[in-house]
Amino acid sequence: MLNIVLFGPPGAGKGTQSEKIIDQYNLVHLSTGDLFRKHLGEGTELGKLAQKYMDEGNLVPDEVVIGMVKDKIATTIDPQGFIFDGFPRTVAQAVALEDMLNDFDTSISGMIALDVPDEELKTRLLERGKTSGRSDDQDESKIDNRIQVYKNETLPVAEFYENQGKYNKIHGVGAIEEIYLAIRRVMDGL
Repeated sequence: MLNIVLFGPPGAGKGTQSEKIIDQYNLVHLSTGDLFRKHLGEGTELGKLAQKYMDEGNLVPDEVVIGMVKDKIATTIDPQGFIFDGFPRTVAQAVALEDMLNDFDTSISGMIALDVPDEELKTRLLERGKTSGRSDDQDESKIDNRIQVYKNETLPVAEFYENQGKYNKIHGVGAIEEIYLAIRRVMDGL
């Protein structure tokens, strides 16, 4: 089973690249943002709680995220593998994911980290905010906060996978197709 952590700050292009990877490798997309929005759309208490944290530009607590991810993995029938988009966001989540995957007799094959400078991230997010309707993509202070939260709380996850020899950094600026080809070169070597 091919299990990939697609990693990078908000606006790095994870969603764009994950679509291409999913099509090529027949992986199940597991996006915590999508799970949160699904719960919000259904009006669940979990969705409302997740939205509160997201609107503030903060991370949703681990226990909420981990429960949703485990449920998704357990209810997926005969997967070829998963692409984890936006998860894990903390080292505690990475450890919990590793334990969870062990229960399913699999593991993370590799992390693909999209590296994009802060100013480019801000430009991309503000542009996305014009069409997405997401309030957290329309406010520069919220964007700055999200980038800072990523650096302080999420970036250590890269070191976790680097220590396992599973970290692969990809330059995330340029043509979408060029970035995708760099990702494929890494994935084909896993």
